[in-house]
Amino acid sequence: QVQLVESGGGLVQAGGSLRLSCAARGRTFSSYSMAWFRRAPGKERDFVAVTEWRDNTYYADSVKGRFTISRDNTKNTVYLQMNILKPEDTAVYYCAAGYKVSPGTLSGEYVYWGQGTQVTVSS
Repeated sequence: QVQLVESGGGLVQAGGSLRLSCAARGRTFSSYSMAWFRRAPGKERDFVAVTEWRDNTYYADSVKGRFTISRDNTKNTVYLQMNILKPEDTAVYYCAAGYKVSPGTLSGEYVYWGQGTQVTVSS
């Protein structure tokens, strides 16, 4: 079992920044690909970014150049630095963990999910 706890969401104005954190408890963190997904109101859950267990990273086109995913295996934590936020980034953001998942851009690849953290970007 892997337990994931997100934090760092909140309300920010367009153009601002937020950093999300996801702390993992359980199995060997370094063997897990860690991803962020988001669900906007009335929409499906979409892929945002992933840091693979082999340290490759991938981003959705909508966030490339603005968001950065990183991980600290010594702290069992993955981060999502979000810059130049836009109102369309408003969503509940979910952290996900999958054992040796690659490339990890599909939600069905993940077994473990956090409870989500709300990000609201005002215009």
